[in-house]
Amino acid sequence: MQKVDVLIVGGAAVGSAAAYFLASQSDFKGSVMVLEQDFSYEKCATALSAASIRHQFSTPQNIQLSQFGSQFLKHIGDYLAVDGDVPDVGFHEDGYLFLATEAGREVLQSNHRIQKAQNVDVALLTPEELRTRYPWMQVDDLVAGSLGLSGEGWMDAYGLMRGLRRKAMALGAQYKEARVTALQREGHRIVAATLSDGSSVACGTVINTAGTGAAALARSAGIALPVEARKRSVFYFTTSAQLDNCPMVIDPSGAYFRPEGKGFICGVAPAPEDDPECYDFDVQHTLFDEVLWPTLAARAPALEALRVQRSWAGHYDMNTLDHNVILGAHPEVDNLLFANGFSGHGMQQSPAVGRALSELVTYGGYRTLDLQAFGWERVLKNQPLYEINVV
Repeated sequence: MQKVDVLIVGGAAVGSAAAYFLASQSDFKGSVMVLEQDFSYEKCATALSAASIRHQFSTPQNIQLSQFGSQFLKHIGDYLAVDGDVPDVGFHEDGYLFLATEAGREVLQSNHRIQKAQNVDVALLTPEELRTRYPWMQVDDLVAGSLGLSGEGWMDAYGLMRGLRRKAMALGAQYKEARVTALQREGHRIVAATLSDGSSVACGTVINTAGTGAAALARSAGIALPVEARKRSVFYFTTSAQLDNCPMVIDPSGAYFRPEGKGFICGVAPAPEDDPECYDFDVQHTLFDEVLWPTLAARAPALEALRVQRSWAGHYDMNTLDHNVILGAHPEVDNLLFANGFSGHGMQQSPAVGRALSELVTYGGYRTLDLQAFGWERVLKNQPLYEINVV
């Protein structure tokens, strides 16, 4: 039976970030293997995401995670260059714009205070300032907008994931295309992972970065992980309208749109009653026709005339407790680390979470950011750490 010091289950953005930081950590002397069930990454959340990063969260820890993510992107060559070749992730630092009606004023202002305390470069804009900056926007129903002035925007998520993977491999991490069917537990430790071909890999530490497969992996070790798959559809459309200086716009309804190439992408979460656990990839076209298009046309009247060119569906690994990542070891299993339930934030938080996981493996605790608030204690005590700004 093959044995490795650290076994990472799930090789997309978070798993590859963990592999990279471990392999680049001078104090870590062990071996790393990443098990990924599909090397095409065709259906992984990273490849199918809206590929955006923001600092405008309601919890300081989420802000700090994404602040490091932006710094990582801006200096990606310092981290991920291989033989002088730097990954091209196409970071467009054009900001997020959260819009609020009277009903959302208090939340927007409260979030703003939290963000400023974390040195987020963000500005509150009046309706008049919004109209001046974005003359194409309908603002009559708005009381304010919160605009990220730096560090926020969008990128090539697939390019980031591939860059992390390539650098991890260059530093010695081993990747294997394989599906884990179960973790073998003996007392308070995981001793091996069983693969779909019947073989096993013995391990010192296991990191669960399996996305929407994380709950099943945890169950095989006797742990109930409150993470479910939630489908999110993304639509790419073109229009003759000119929306100058358009950021990532978050409408008060929760719908979003932003530029992408020569067009735009948009999306919105279904109503809670229409958002069950789901693993299919069928696009929710009625959501566009009945919710998104009317919302876009109301916010930017020029978008009444548009053409959907393509669409796709992916999944959030949704933490049903509080929409925040569950990070670190479960008290019942010493050597099983979790990084699950990102609820749509995994790609942007992957650099900081990968670094945090490497610190837990190497030092037994966090060294850079204090992320204990994301640990299992709140889950086991049913004390949610709510993230209000979920898009």
